[in-house]
This record gives sequence, structure tokens and C-alpha cells, in this order.
Amino acid sequence: MRFWEIDFLRGCAVITMVIYHLLYNLYSFGSLNINLYQGFWHYFQVATASTFLALAGVSLTLSYNRIIQKGQKPSFIKYLKRGLRILGWGMVITVFTYFTLGDWYVRFGVLHCIGVSTILGYFFLPLKSDVSTLIVSMLCLVLGSILSSQAFPFSFLLFLGFKPYNFHTVDYFPLFPWWGVVLLGIFLGKQLYPGYKRIFSLPDWSRVPLIQAVSFLGQHSLTIYILHQPIIIIILFLLGLIHLPI
Repeated sequence: MRFWEIDFLRGCAVITMVIYHLLYNLYSFGSLNINLYQGFWHYFQVATASTFLALAGVSLTLSYNRIIQKGQKPSFIKYLKRGLRILGWGMVITVFTYFTLGDWYVRFGVLHCIGVSTILGYFFLPLKSDVSTLIVSMLCLVLGSILSSQAFPFSFLLFLGFKPYNFHTVDYFPLFPWWGVVLLGIFLGKQLYPGYKRIFSLPDWSRVPLIQAVSFLGQHSLTIYILHQPIIIIILFLLGLIHLPI
């Protein structure tokens, strides 16, 4: 059994992600004058990313509880493979952007973060005390907030949030604070879906056409994330809204 609201919320995040990246591409190619780094659009992007990462944590909890419900023991190898698969796609994006974006290439983007967080998050799934998960989550968020305004003379801890001087990239989601968002999702998953059961009542809207369409996007969010940017750029180019340096 799938919980339709999880797929639907993830699908909504897919839609807002596409909207933001559409505007980002128009801005980057000089076709739109808009401030994406402050005000409404900044918080729009943060809300979208937070939704993706929190739902990744909720999904980890649901997956873990579903296995237990079947009378089986959740294996770390399962989550290791899952995390490495997502991390692998992140590395594909790293290589691709290295050759297409130069110094702005993706070192540790959202897929890298979700992949590593999936592996690390496994160790919080069997904990009896949900408070410890919440505490670590808050610590990650606070530390990430502190590091976000700092720069350092080294880059080997970039994945944690220690940005080197003159660092720039098109996609950066360090473990501090973003692993904290995944852990918050694990915490919420345990509270809202204990034993793979929803503790709150919700109408079954899973067969409503609009809900089905948005949920479909949520169920294929990884594929859409990987493919949507090239598709958007090609469409904008064909419509004459941007000009590629070719």
C-alpha cells in the first residue's frame, strides 16, 4: 500500500522545482530580469528543496516499517544500495556539469545529499527514542546556518558545508544543514506513520484525476529531476526564448 499524500506532495515539489528552474534558465541566459536569490523566489526554492528532502526522510521510515510489517529484518545493504544508486546519479550530474558549466559544476548537489543521507539515515530508523533523531536534526540545521555565512581555506569538507573561498556552483546541498531536514523527515515519518499506519484520517483521493497526475510525477521524481533541465533548455531554445552559445 502506498500513501497517496506522500506521492502527491512529492509531485507538487516536482512542479515547483520545474517552475523555479524554468525561471533560473531564463535568468541565466539573460532573457528574464528577476531576483531569484532574495525574497519570494529564494524562499520558494528553499521550500521546494526542503519538501524533497523531508519526504526522502519520511519515505525511509515508511520503507523500514513496511519491511518490519512483513516480518522481515530491514537490511543495511538495501539502504546502502539505494543511497549509492542516488549518489551515483549525482556523480553523473557532476561529470556532465563539469564539462558543460566549467567552474560552476555541481560538486555536492541535492542527489549527492539524498544519497548520503539515505545511507546515514538508516542508523536512525531503528532507534527507540525519536527525541535523539530530532536533536541531531536540530544540531545539523543550526550548524548549517552558522557555516552558510563562512568561508574556509580548504575544500575537502565541502560536502559538510565548509565552503572554500570564492566558491560558486549551480547546485549545493551540504549535509549541514540539509541532512537535518532528512532526519526531520524521519522523525515526522515515525510520528505520523508508526507501524506503517497513518495516525490521521484522510479521504481517499488517490483516484481523483488531478491527484493521480501529480502523484505520478512524485512517483517518478528521480527520473524527472535528472532529465528536466536539458528538456527545459531545449524547449526554450526552440521557442526562441534563449540563445545557446553554439
